[in-house]
Amino acid sequence: MRLLTHLRHVDLAVPDYDKQLDFYAGVWGLTKVAEDSGISFLAAEGSPEQYVVRLRRAEEKRLDLVSYGAASPADVDTLAERLLAGGVQLISRPGKVDTPGGGYGFRFFDVDGRTIEVSADVEVRQHRRIEEKEAIPVKLSHVVLNSPDLNRTREWYERHLGFALSDTLSSPHMGEVMHFMRISSQHHSMALAKGPHTALHHISFEMRGIDEYMRGSGRVIRAGFKKIWGPGRHMAGDNTFTYFLDPHGNTVEYTTELENLDEDTWHPHVYDFSQPEVTDQWGTANPMNELVAKESFNDPDRGVFVAPPV
Repeated sequence: MRLLTHLRHVDLAVPDYDKQLDFYAGVWGLTKVAEDSGISFLAAEGSPEQYVVRLRRAEEKRLDLVSYGAASPADVDTLAERLLAGGVQLISRPGKVDTPGGGYGFRFFDVDGRTIEVSADVEVRQHRRIEEKEAIPVKLSHVVLNSPDLNRTREWYERHLGFALSDTLSSPHMGEVMHFMRISSQHHSMALAKGPHTALHHISFEMRGIDEYMRGSGRVIRAGFKKIWGPGRHMAGDNTFTYFLDPHGNTVEYTTELENLDEDTWHPHVYDFSQPEVTDQWGTANPMNELVAKESFNDPDRGVFVAPPV
């Protein structure tokens, strides 16, 4: 039985906090909803989540945590018991959540040593319909994580958290390089990428539509931030993409029209990403090459806990 419902937020630690806050709350189009001594919470105007990104001032850049929702406190308790029985190390037991919106949740380490949070009963934020030509994120779309052992990480998320495989990218020379994982009919709320070290690959934000996605991409380009790849349209997930680097070298994406699939009839594909139409159906993006790929390897995440083998 699947107990996770959706992706809530991604939390980042950053050395140049002010520059990062200016980027996310300015050109990227999120709204700062709370701030307290070097921690800020940023919401997407179209999302009921209290916040979709948390920034924390720190000496070293790292991914602090990835947070998922559950339907009820009972589901949170059930998941915690399941994880404990499966030998997963909990950071905290289920209890009151102290971040904006409150709720009931707990934290634990995944197989790569990342901190994961699951919560329920978080107060819904007053949100609104994003208007035509309003080129700001509607909501958080998905997160992609780099793992040095791609299939071990995939199997861990399937076994312990109920993720299902939607599609895989592979190539004749490199083998499997990315697994798209879902917890709902949305093609993926998480993907796992083969990387040289544990790190954040990218965070993706959904725009209202194609026009808003292009306008937002143009705004970020005009503001002088580095565009890595795009605009284009992937085959796996059928979503649009433009990838940028934030001021600390994390990759962030604008997307729209991510596929909703019929889970009862879906069978995962293995796409050969050496075929140009697989990475970009439109053919409008700059070619995917080693330099583009390396940008998303990101820096090794030294904040990661080295979990015991499971």
